[in-house]
Amino acid sequence: MKKIIFFSLLIFIFSCNSNKKNRSNFTTHFEDSNGKETSKYKDVISYYTNLADSYSEISIFSFGQTDSGEPLHLVVYNSEGVYNVDEIKKNTKNRILINNGIHPGESDGIDASMLFLRDIVQNDSLKDIYKNTLITIIPVYNVGGALNRNSYSRANQNGPKDYGFRGNTRNFDLNRDFIKQDTKNSVAFTEIFHTVNPDIFIDNHVSNGADYQYAITHLFTQHNKLGGELGLFLESKIRPLLEESLEEKGIAITPYVNVWGTTPDKGWSQFYDSPRYSTGYTTLFNTFGMMVETHMLKPYKIRVEQTYELLFSMMDILENNSSNIKKIRNNAVANIISKNTYPLSFKIDRQKPTILNFKGYEASIIDSKVTNGKRILYDNKKPFTKEVNYFNNSLPNNEIRIPKAYILKKGWHKVIDRLESNKIEFTKFDIDTTIIADVQHIANYKTRVNAYEGHYLHYDVKILAENKMMSFSKGDIYIPTNQNGIRYIIETLEAEGVDSFFCWNFFDTILQRKEGFSGYVFEDLAEVFLKENPIIKKELLNKIDTDESFSRNQKAQLDFVYKKTQHYEKAHLLLPIFKVY
Repeated sequence: MKKIIFFSLLIFIFSCNSNKKNRSNFTTHFEDSNGKETSKYKDVISYYTNLADSYSEISIFSFGQTDSGEPLHLVVYNSEGVYNVDEIKKNTKNRILINNGIHPGESDGIDASMLFLRDIVQNDSLKDIYKNTLITIIPVYNVGGALNRNSYSRANQNGPKDYGFRGNTRNFDLNRDFIKQDTKNSVAFTEIFHTVNPDIFIDNHVSNGADYQYAITHLFTQHNKLGGELGLFLESKIRPLLEESLEEKGIAITPYVNVWGTTPDKGWSQFYDSPRYSTGYTTLFNTFGMMVETHMLKPYKIRVEQTYELLFSMMDILENNSSNIKKIRNNAVANIISKNTYPLSFKIDRQKPTILNFKGYEASIIDSKVTNGKRILYDNKKPFTKEVNYFNNSLPNNEIRIPKAYILKKGWHKVIDRLESNKIEFTKFDIDTTIIADVQHIANYKTRVNAYEGHYLHYDVKILAENKMMSFSKGDIYIPTNQNGIRYIIETLEAEGVDSFFCWNFFDTILQRKEGFSGYVFEDLAEVFLKENPIIKKELLNKIDTDESFSRNQKAQLDFVYKKTQHYEKAHLLLPIFKVY
């Protein structure tokens, strides 16, 4: 198969000099401020650059460009050093990728990662422990947001003193951009991700939907969605090992408290990380993904320190389970193919909750002093520990049969660009070709009435498919599913998928008819057509008799007939994606 590489990103090595500078203690701004402040973007990059100048184990690279005009950086730790990007790709060690500052106001991971890498490289014992692991860190992902610094946009957050803004330079929320790739940030991230091919991916965040005792929570990708051995290992091994490790350090952690406008003691369901999100995207390539969600009401110093400890705990889990993790990842594609079907969406299994001993605060509903309604008041002087239901098991509610391949008509350049940047293997037909394939029409869909990240998302999509002989042109794209990117291919090309290219408006031109008819002309054609097609005439009369609104709409009646004739354009509602079995 021909692999097309779309983005030939220019890679710069910031510092891999053998002549290292005099080593300093590399005290961070976070430490100098006694845990009250976070470093500015340029200071973060300077810190890592100086660290790389002082320690041969550390290198810093830049990938492409972000919307801000600044490059996206990747810091790499390897006990033998790394001098070019090809060495990262070829490295067979354990691999971990840590992402920081996707929302720059959530800066905990930025500071924690600086401390984390410094302490490893300055400690011979830690260097020996992690000699078999390639540690890669994106210091600040949302560069534009980090440069847009303020002290007010995080109204609920307890520190740091000032921080970046959630939106990037173009006001995109980058944690919704991994499939649609509207930003240069996400294109650069994709290149980094496929260069590193991490076994474990960690994305550091801060959140608050309710108040409780925990300063840190974990949000692993939904294990049923991940599926197979991957999902089972994540839920039965990695998650409990992380909880046990932090408990031994005196840190209480719980699954991300997905509660908004109510109290956690009623229980909650696991957050569903569809492919638009970072961990939803990275697990499309069989990487174990998790978000760290610290609690914004807790002091900044504590949040950073606990994030730091979590990074070490996850490193230990990777070190101690590396052979199993690599084996499971290597077998993932074969396991997906062997099942013949793939679940596109899930529903919560209310019959199988996990019981958590949740550490919360008593809450009451009182009169608001601001509005004429009620509000929740948490009392942190009244902590409790009680059993609550955590609904972290899901059941598939829409499964598709996995095709041998998808065929994409040529000309859909934005889709092809994204397939290329995600290293999806495909070929192009050398000659016009006839194949039996599923032809897909959009039977029904709904569209959000409000803008969402630059789009008006479609949802509740229904497909009408017909298997028949189809002619394809030279240059049309043939995409086999038996490859590492099978999940990505299915999730983006199946229109019914929640984050499919169709739902993200990549194919909206097929939703609009380009030709039509004038009623006074078509009346005569329709009359002749119905005489020649009595069955269709019967369908028309039956719909008039049974559908009151249709019976009052002459234009709709003519349109009904028009769509049955050869005049109705074939391109309307026809997906340019075909399936071969």
